[in-house]
Order: sequence, then C-alpha cells, then structure tokens
Amino acid sequence: MSSIADALLDLAHAVGAPARELAILGEGNVSAILDDERMLVKATGSSLAAATVDDLVECRFGPILDLLDDADATDARVGEALLAARVDHAAKRPSVEAMLHAVVLTSGAGAACHTHPVSANGLLCSDRAGLLAAGALFPDQVVVLGTEALLVPYVDPGLALARRMRDDLRAFSDRRGALPKVAYLRNHGIFAIGASPAECLRITEMADKFARILTAALAVGEPVFLPDDQVQRIDGRDDEHIRRAILDGAPHS
Repeated sequence: MSSIADALLDLAHAVGAPARELAILGEGNVSAILDDERMLVKATGSSLAAATVDDLVECRFGPILDLLDDADATDARVGEALLAARVDHAAKRPSVEAMLHAVVLTSGAGAACHTHPVSANGLLCSDRAGLLAAGALFPDQVVVLGTEALLVPYVDPGLALARRMRDDLRAFSDRRGALPKVAYLRNHGIFAIGASPAECLRITEMADKFARILTAALAVGEPVFLPDDQVQRIDGRDDEHIRRAILDGAPHS
C-alpha cells in the first residue's frame, strides 16, 4: 500500500500547490483503489498541499455504497457510515466526497482527483458551462481527455452528488464503452478519472489548460471546435496511442 499512498500524496501535493490555482485551504480530494473492497481517500478538511500519510484514510466500499440505495439516509446516517467505513477506527474522518470517489473507483477507475480550478469554475459558474463538454479545441486535449467529457448539473455535494454521478457514469459507459476522463460539475469543480494518480494529474492539468484556452477564445470571439472526424482521427492515430503509452509508462512498439 505504501507505493499507492506515495503516488496519491504526490498527486495531492501537485494539485494543491497554490500557484496552480486548482485548490486552496481544505478544498479538493484524491483517492486510489486498493482492491475490490477498499480505497484510500483524503480525510476531510486536510490540505492537499500539506497532506501526509495520516491524511489518507483507508475505507471499505461496502458501508459507503450501501448509502446510495438507502432512501431514508440522513446527514447523520451519512456521517455514521463514513466513520464506519474506516478500516482503522482511529483514522481521520473521510471527506464527504468519499461517496463520490467510491462510486468512481467501483465503476472501473484506478484513481480519482477532485479539484476546484479557477479556470474551469469561471466557466462552470457561468451560462457557458456547456462549452466545456461541447468538443475539443486542440489535439493534445483529445490525447489526454479523450473524445467526450461528462457535464453534471449542480447537485448537493455528498450523497445526492454520488447518486447522480453513479447514474451518469453508467449512462456514459453504456453509450461510450468506457468511463469519461473528466467530469465537469456545474458551480462546483472537476473530477479527473484515471487509471492511476499520475494519470489523474495529467487529466487535471489538461482540463485546466483547456478551460484557460476556452476562456481566451471566448474573450476574442466564439470557440472553433475541431470537426468530429478530426477528433476521431486524432484519437485513433497510432502515434497518439504511442504517446499515451509513453505517458502511462507502458511498453510500446
């Protein structure tokens, strides 16, 4: 588990760096799957930038996921379940977004990263939020973020958001055959969905770049998205598959 914890802390420190404007104070959280039954997730209120191994809480999925089908779950019940999910009952309290992380990790992801980028939230808090999921503006966006993003309406963070995300991820996966790389949460932030903490960092960085470029395009006119056939061409090119393999540290030929 130490290697996973180390990789998760590297991710936390990277996205929590103040100069990046991705998260401040106790904002944001990160997670990684340990096995079919457990995950590591950041404790509530902990700073990403200053997180230590004590700020990573090992939790069981079961007690958390059971809440999603409990129609009578209250805020108090949510709090009890989050505490009960801890493997070590002396560990810190998991973030309320642990429910969202549990949904994403049990949907097929290896890691997840939730941040509140100034760049993306400027758009997510506007009437142009839909443009973040409207298409691709440049090739590297396709390479890192895939051909389609998920846009989620504002939902109360915690149980309600976890339920909505579960439904939206299922619908997306049924339609596309894979999870989205990034989910944009209106009036809230972004959720990077990757195979590893390192991929989640790349996704977060590229989503931040995309949001900045989109904002710049809107400042001078209307964004011109790449045609769908070109997006598919980029996504399927052999050299782009090699680039993805290199980024993932996987063998390639």
